[in-house]
Amino acid sequence: MIELYTAPTPNGHKVSCTLEALEMDYKAILVNLSEGEQKKPDFLKISPNGRIPAIIDTSNNLSIFESGAIMIYLADKANNLISTDPQKRAKVLEWLMFQMAHIGPMMGQANVFYRYLDEKLDTAISRYHKECRRLFEVMDNHLSENEFLTEEFSIADIANWCWIRTYKWSGIDFTGLDHLSRWMKQIYSIEGMKEGLDVPISQEDLKKYYESKIGRGGNNIVIK
Repeated sequence: MIELYTAPTPNGHKVSCTLEALEMDYKAILVNLSEGEQKKPDFLKISPNGRIPAIIDTSNNLSIFESGAIMIYLADKANNLISTDPQKRAKVLEWLMFQMAHIGPMMGQANVFYRYLDEKLDTAISRYHKECRRLFEVMDNHLSENEFLTEEFSIADIANWCWIRTYKWSGIDFTGLDHLSRWMKQIYSIEGMKEGLDVPISQEDLKKYYESKIGRGGNNIVIK
């Protein structure tokens, strides 16, 4: 049994979608970020950096933090969503690291300056929007010749998709990215993806929460 400590964020969804796609038994435990539960001593024993997600594999009492490391561990454990062939495995890890090093951090910063800060710093917003758009174009170009990021659907697709699908919340221009759009829509149809997005809170409840926070209609909400 996998115990998943998580919250409804792209990084949290990376692991819940992986667990669903792998059809693994797991129990989701909500970590209330607004209440600072991620900084409490019990959670820090599992995740020393005070970030979600984290897991405990109760079969061997192994705890793991960092979403990418968790995804690799789960894929290896199930022998699925990552190849055992060294060259194919390297390509999966390559695109997984692309998300970890670029897509996640840049979209995260875009969220901070575009969405969360009361003071709107146009220079910072422009800087992160442009960089996110550049990264999206890298993916769009790659996907113009590939159905998925690697030869087969993998944890690399899940990791990037869980972030890319939230582009509206980050305020990123998505026009003209036909191949990226095709890929994003296609992954919604893959078993386990929609289910994983409902962990630990349903998408409908999450949409209502964000609508109440920003006081606007659904046009600015990225739930699909």
